[in-house]
Amino acid sequence: MAQNSHDISMPPSHVPQSFTCAEAAVDHLCTLYGEATDFLRAAFNAAVGGPAPEGRLRAFYPELSITTTSFAKVDSRLSFGHVAEPGTYSATITRPDLFRAYLVQQIGLLLGNHNVPVTVSVSNTPMPVHFAVAQDPNITVPHQGAAGFTLRDVFDVPDINTTNDDIVNGTHVTPRGRPAPLALFTAQRVDYSLARLAHYTATAPEHFQNHVLFTNYQFYVSEFEAYARLALADPTSGYTSFVSTNNAEITEPDAALPIAAKLPQMPAYHLKKANGAGITLVNIGVGPSNAKTATDHIAVLRPHAWIMVGHCAGLRNSQNLGDFVLAHAYLREDGVLDADLPTWVPVPALAEIQIALEQAVATEAQVTGFDIKRVMRTGTVASVDNRNWELRDQSGPVQRLSQSRAVALDMESATIAANGFRFRVPYGTLLCVSDKPLHGELKLPGMASDFYNDQVGRHLRVGIRAMETLANMPLERIHSRKLRSFEETAFL
Repeated sequence: MAQNSHDISMPPSHVPQSFTCAEAAVDHLCTLYGEATDFLRAAFNAAVGGPAPEGRLRAFYPELSITTTSFAKVDSRLSFGHVAEPGTYSATITRPDLFRAYLVQQIGLLLGNHNVPVTVSVSNTPMPVHFAVAQDPNITVPHQGAAGFTLRDVFDVPDINTTNDDIVNGTHVTPRGRPAPLALFTAQRVDYSLARLAHYTATAPEHFQNHVLFTNYQFYVSEFEAYARLALADPTSGYTSFVSTNNAEITEPDAALPIAAKLPQMPAYHLKKANGAGITLVNIGVGPSNAKTATDHIAVLRPHAWIMVGHCAGLRNSQNLGDFVLAHAYLREDGVLDADLPTWVPVPALAEIQIALEQAVATEAQVTGFDIKRVMRTGTVASVDNRNWELRDQSGPVQRLSQSRAVALDMESATIAANGFRFRVPYGTLLCVSDKPLHGELKLPGMASDFYNDQVGRHLRVGIRAMETLANMPLERIHSRKLRSFEETAFL
């Protein structure tokens, strides 16, 4: 333990090191991160169990940086893996163990595209003690006043003033003489979301897979578990385990899963493959606020794609209950993202996702060519923030829906797509018509049961099939350049 002249105790210092090997760079990031968290955990345990500390106890996040002096000529098809112009770029790093594969990939692209080393050092960003001890179930940070000392007088605590989305929102301004961002998220922002994820979904971030399905109905969960058990019974499927609430994990198809006494707000379920190539299902429930919350935090895991597979109101008389809707555009009336992504920003359809979904529908419904129009409609999906929109004066809402050419309405899809656009995560929407309120077919108990029993399984299988198609595609092909702005970070 080092002590400086201002009576601040810190881990031993390290001089910056340069690397031309991505694996070695990540190894050193792990070393620095481990030393910082070990120091804070030990210091915290000593402070809580002993006399009040004298002076401050502090550790810092590791940092990755690169400096280039030339305009590199890179493959113009790639949307990530290179910096835009000469200069110094840096990012604070957390949980390099969790993000190891991602970091190796991103650093490797930098090294290959710019032919200069990367530098690993200790940053000047303090690590909040809450995040340092979060991985140790035996340590609990007491609430203010419960300890024998004032926590923030001794340790650094999360700073919401600097934990924001300025980089992803395109509002970040790099101070003169400071490095430009290398990644979309700072270490504190990532740590904040990792903690929120565990709270909202009741599963650890380590279980999340690279392909995420969102749904707004609990019915899909039992179907997902049934599919997972069939997959585990098939030795050729590649799936290795299934994770349910509270991190209950099974590897055998007939293994028992405990019934959770209390479900979290947005339970997540994970059908795992090696290297995170499996599928995660998150039941976000109903409403744009939940949709934003879930995607705000899952985004830091840098998933390869996310898709909404939920129920919707069909707006056209020609639609039937159970028909699919493939969103090609979105009418955003959810309101929750207006401050981060103005409604005048278009949210385009992504060809790779659209093709995967359309092909999955054709295969699952056993239709080809023009006949796919019998079971699926493409067009604009409207998302609103009022579950009982039908009870308002219809002249305004219906006119807007007609003018937008909307074919379906829900409360989550536009939010998920807009946040995918904002966070540079490929997105898509495939909905299933569960009612037609404008045409007298309401979602009533008797009608709903038959519909759910017949359609939920097929709808979910379409989403899974699409994700499996995407999982077999190179990431650089899935990740569209449409998601990148003028000045982008090198890291995906």
